[in-house]
Amino acid sequence: MLYRTVPKNGDELSILGFGCMRLPVREDFSIDEERATEQVRYAIDHGVNYVDTAWPYHNGESEPFLGRALAGGYREKVKLATKLPSWLIETREDMDKYLNAQLEKLRTDHIDYYLVHALVGDLWDNVKNLGITDFLGKAKADGRIVNAGFSFHGAGEDFRRIVDSYDWDFCLIQYNFLDEKNQAGTAGLEYAAAKGLAVIVMEPLRGGNLTRTVPQVVKEIWNEAPVKRSPAEWALRWVWNHPGVTVVLSGMNDEENIRENLRIADEAYPDSLTEEELELVKRVEAKYRELLKVGCTGCQYCMPCPAGVNIPLCFEHYNNLNLADNPEEEKFMYASRLGGILSVGEPEYASLCIECGQCLEKCPQHIDIPEVLKSVVEEMEGPDLEQRVAMAKEIFKKK
Repeated sequence: MLYRTVPKNGDELSILGFGCMRLPVREDFSIDEERATEQVRYAIDHGVNYVDTAWPYHNGESEPFLGRALAGGYREKVKLATKLPSWLIETREDMDKYLNAQLEKLRTDHIDYYLVHALVGDLWDNVKNLGITDFLGKAKADGRIVNAGFSFHGAGEDFRRIVDSYDWDFCLIQYNFLDEKNQAGTAGLEYAAAKGLAVIVMEPLRGGNLTRTVPQVVKEIWNEAPVKRSPAEWALRWVWNHPGVTVVLSGMNDEENIRENLRIADEAYPDSLTEEELELVKRVEAKYRELLKVGCTGCQYCMPCPAGVNIPLCFEHYNNLNLADNPEEEKFMYASRLGGILSVGEPEYASLCIECGQCLEKCPQHIDIPEVLKSVVEEMEGPDLEQRVAMAKEIFKKK
């Protein structure tokens, strides 16, 4: 495991962090605690020392799970990160209330890296007016938090003013080779690093969209490289190639992926990619921009939908439709997964959208969700939907 130094405190953090937003789940979508615990502990045993969670992850169950998973001496081996749910804060007292509840959930007396969660311009203005700087200062003074930071999902113009509004120790930004100019982007990464902040990166694989369904035309570009690497390795190495990046979070929930990420994190030095390799990534980026229809990362902030639409899953299949070598198979999977056949509950189709607009203010990617859902309906549903549902029911009944 390689480590990088936090500028303001000298902490040596593993370049690979364990993100607890997408833990393995059972059929009822509850955390598969035994498997998840083994995964977290395996990663720690192999050098990971930064573990990240948040108040809303897994419907509020991620923090209590992690408190249990880090028992037996594992808490002392890691720097623990969690986040103040900024959108729930209505008073200065709320800040202490949530932090104290998180300490209890996580079974600890301090949070090593505490973030103000999911900031955009208006949310920052709100918590700032309610006394967030006073709260952070007092929580650091009394030892409940050690380092103060923020996670960012806003427009690039807001990033600098938030960085400049407080003496932050670190920040968390979305960053990958498709997001150099999105949200904080490369300019924000470099600005924060120049100010002495540790930069933690989330969504290095863009919610799995850079690895889960890799179109043949992209595979062909990757295959031109003299050194053979998986799409995940290319994406992770590209982020780690930036010297200003301290830690890259991976929402690891598969044992093989964990082992691969650990291997890569033994080798991914800053500025280690050649000019030819960087040019190869540029070509892949350009090809993806030709293919992707919607910039959803599957973060789930838009959920639950009051009309029952599974927005991230609709967008996942919509993007996959335009990446897949077999579009009909993707339409079949849309019918299977969103028709209540491979999931618990009622259908979750895009066509259930009532255009209430509640999702618009929640989306960190600023996607016009209702409008895109109309396109999903047009391309993924149509007159053959019920036929696909019936076919799926028959097939999975046989299984």
